[in-house]
Amino acid sequence: FLSNHCDHSTIPTCSLLCQVNTPTKTFGLGKGRAADLKYIEACARRIAQVATGYKIVVEKSTVPVRAAESIQRIFSANTKSDLSFQVLSNPEFLAEGTAISDLKNPDRVLIGGDETPEGQRAIETLSSIYMRWVPQTRIITTNTWSSELSKLAANAFLAQRISSINSISALCEVTGADVEEVAHAIGTDQRIGNRFLKASVAGFGGSCFQKDVLNLVYLCEALNLPEVARYWQQVIEINEYQRRRFAARVVSCLFNTVTDKKIALLGFAFKKDTGDTRESSSIYISKYLMDEGAHLHIYDPKVKKEQILQDLSPSTASAENPKQGLSLVSIASDPYEACDNAHAIVICTEWDIFKELDYERIYQAMLKPAFIFDGRRILDSLHGRLQQLGFQVETIGKRISQRLPFTARTIAQLDLQAPPLKKLKL
Repeated sequence: FLSNHCDHSTIPTCSLLCQVNTPTKTFGLGKGRAADLKYIEACARRIAQVATGYKIVVEKSTVPVRAAESIQRIFSANTKSDLSFQVLSNPEFLAEGTAISDLKNPDRVLIGGDETPEGQRAIETLSSIYMRWVPQTRIITTNTWSSELSKLAANAFLAQRISSINSISALCEVTGADVEEVAHAIGTDQRIGNRFLKASVAGFGGSCFQKDVLNLVYLCEALNLPEVARYWQQVIEINEYQRRRFAARVVSCLFNTVTDKKIALLGFAFKKDTGDTRESSSIYISKYLMDEGAHLHIYDPKVKKEQILQDLSPSTASAENPKQGLSLVSIASDPYEACDNAHAIVICTEWDIFKELDYERIYQAMLKPAFIFDGRRILDSLHGRLQQLGFQVETIGKRISQRLPFTARTIAQLDLQAPPLKKLKL
């Protein structure tokens, strides 16, 4: 029996999945870094109120280490004579856009529980459910705390790889190296592998990576591990630096000003094949350029107009520029409309349709010199053709076009602690 209604836990079922949101706290102690466990607590209290008999409560949400202990304390304080619990940690490792296939064919299933006979029996019960479609060799069992930390560590390691290759992309741009070639060279080393070595303006976005790394930073600080906290904080800072560096490059190439210039921004989702904009690089790039007075014409095939306008709401605009706000934003119905009469194109999401556009038509409709900033390196095979058409091409981790006269040769050093809307100093 499967139900998404908590009160159905009164039926004689054995396992209850607790899979609720764990957002970052927006106020109070740990604001901006610590996980807010209010939904976890509410779920635990509701289960304790309505459940009967023996229940295995499976913690699926991404939580800080020892969250299961808090759940168990709630159960212990509210236990009825006919009720007993075992709490397991079973974090999900699903990627947005491929969640169903990831569920059907997971790399691994991780189950953590108490190192007691009761805890081990609960692990065996949950394992038997997964073994109906997952090979036993892919089912990993640990203690509860290892399982909880493994989820945070997995996302932190993936974010770390993205920040690492993005840091190398900055070095490539000033040395003449190509970050794609560097990534291929190091990725063929079996000790490293080639996954998550794609440099781009996007860094890591979405609902998980930044939230989980910040949660790990806060956890390390709370446990008096400042050196470890600083290490993981740097992963976040490189991610932010990559976005600011790219925005500064746009301004620098456009003769050090984008005020009142039309810029076509192609893609607003944090990655292709989704309409999710949480922590999307497009939001940050847009706000940086809006802060410089640019007029943005945005196109995304999946993100709704209302979502884009909400993400770029004037309530988050900088007071430094009175012209800033939604008056600087237009939502285009197609990429050609966005690019018409534009000074530059900025590609922020790797949608496949952007590889198939008629760039000769687009070039003819743009102001000259026409710039294209390939922030996702999806046009690598077209860069030569684009230059032949007359585009000034800029990309991540590689020098392509010679800078035009009167364009700053270097990009200013940006304060890593600057808020997203601080005016760029070039």
